[in-house]
Amino acid sequence: MLELAVLGLLKERPIHGYQLSRELGDSLGGLWRVSYGSLYPTLRRLERDGAIESEADDERGARRKKVYRITPKGEQVFLELLQGTPNDTQTEDARFRMRLAFFRYLPPETRIRLLERRRQALQERLSTLAESQRAGRGGADDYGRALIEHNRRVTESDITWLESLIAAERTKHVATGGLRRRRAALRGKERIS
Repeated sequence: MLELAVLGLLKERPIHGYQLSRELGDSLGGLWRVSYGSLYPTLRRLERDGAIESEADDERGARRKKVYRITPKGEQVFLELLQGTPNDTQTEDARFRMRLAFFRYLPPETRIRLLERRRQALQERLSTLAESQRAGRGGADDYGRALIEHNRRVTESDITWLESLIAAERTKHVATGGLRRRRAALRGKERIS
């Protein structure tokens, strides 16, 4: 997930490692706090793999900083990470929020597909929670039952939110598709005249 965040921020502009760390927390709405002990090994690995490149900054100072930028291979890796199917359900909530921060880089059809896939996963989670409640899981402990109820409500709220995002995306997609078709028709008429 750190690779996705780093590549996403580097898509926007070249940046120093220190700035990357700060922006991971600030510009992504506080989604990510990262230690330098995690960030710099990730940067070295991405650079070794050819996904990013670095050069020394020309600023004068006590230490020369490296400026990192994404490469064409990094662009490809970024899209693969952004569209990939997660295999760890424990971290999927945080991963989805991170991916959503970079949805603008995806075509509308892909955004709709990923939103629908997330909604399906949450609907499955909701079914599991409902079954847990029916079966009396959570034990006799009021806090266990309260936690299951809280998770159910949060999941229902997330599903409603996703449905609104899907509806908005479909409306945008239809509107821009219709606009493209009208523009293409007008261009065709201009050629005929």
